Amino acid sequence: LLKVLLDKGHHVKSIPNFIDVQNYPFNLRKTITPKLLWVRSFHEVYNPTMAIEVLSSLVKEHCDALLTMVGPDKDGSQNDCIKLAEQLGVDNNLKITGKLSKEEWRDLSKHHDIFINTTHIDNTPVSVIEAMALGLPIVSTNVGGIPYLLKNNENALLVKSNDTFGMVSQIKFLINNPKKSMKISENAHLLVENFSWEKVETRWVEVIESIDKNNKSSRGTKR
Repeated sequence: LLKVLLDKGHHVKSIPNFIDVQNYPFNLRKTITPKLLWVRSFHEVYNPTMAIEVLSSLVKEHCDALLTMVGPDKDGSQNDCIKLAEQLGVDNNLKITGKLSKEEWRDLSKHHDIFINTTHIDNTPVSVIEAMALGLPIVSTNVGGIPYLLKNNENALLVKSNDTFGMVSQIKFLINNPKKSMKISENAHLLVENFSWEKVETRWVEVIESIDKNNKSSRGTKR
């Protein structure tokens, strides 16, 4: 949206969502195992069944692979995931927790090594920002605002929408290349600093002060 408005000649600034970074302990994983974490609402726009397909492909090579899915069911997609997991024979490798508090899923993240984001449509999801703060390397689809938030092969690994094969390949890459995975996590953590309230607050203050200054200038001109 920022790019479109700038291209049309509008003077705009982008202020991102913020998180309390201090509440997200950074854990740099020196060894990557196929323990996947997915945190979104169960809704077709977030393509949760793709996560099941990814798990199924991953299990063929990593029988100990685990997928934990966290979030409320919005449109019945949770049942679709359960049925698909049963059909593909990976129901024992799947854990669905339902909706958890921030504290609960942050604690759960300690037992996982990769965060996957399978969505068809997205903006700048807070869950992805939180995962980066926690040190989880990200494998995500490159839809919507994601490629404006993340840079492929720098602070995340990106694949096309619904590209199950691509996501599985990137997950395997992280498992087989722990040094690269650590570098991606470190770069992501540097990015997350821009989403701290201290940084975001400063940007809001700048905008508000600019508006106030313009209003005063406008009133002075009218006089």
